[in-house]
Amino acid sequence: MAAVLAALLVWLRRGHPLVRRVEVHGVSMAPTLLPGDRLLVCRWPVRIGDLVAVSDPRAPARVLVKRIADRDERGFWLLGDAPDESTDSRTFGWVEPGLVLGKVVYRYGPAHRSGSLVGTRAPTPGVGEYDSR
Repeated sequence: MAAVLAALLVWLRRGHPLVRRVEVHGVSMAPTLLPGDRLLVCRWPVRIGDLVAVSDPRAPARVLVKRIADRDERGFWLLGDAPDESTDSRTFGWVEPGLVLGKVVYRYGPAHRSGSLVGTRAPTPGVGEYDSR
């Protein structure tokens, strides 16, 4: 994993279009993500249960991090891990696939919280549960 992270960081320095950095500012994804967490986001295929960075459908210059709860022909249904704190698809509806910037794969800061985020599960039952689709 260290080699993959090193390669991703090199790409970031060069402005690679498949990798971006995102910093968490709110508590909508707590306890999985907390304010100040710094994340690597990659343009990889996504599935139900994945953490994703998306352009806010209401203000596309703003980036949100949410979990995919459902997916169908309308796009993605996104939810925060802390439902009472989250503005998500319950507010803005289905999200078009073109607004998905990528899959959140790694938390690189703060150092004591660093590690892979691939395959994390939502702490709230029923939010972002995996299914066979």
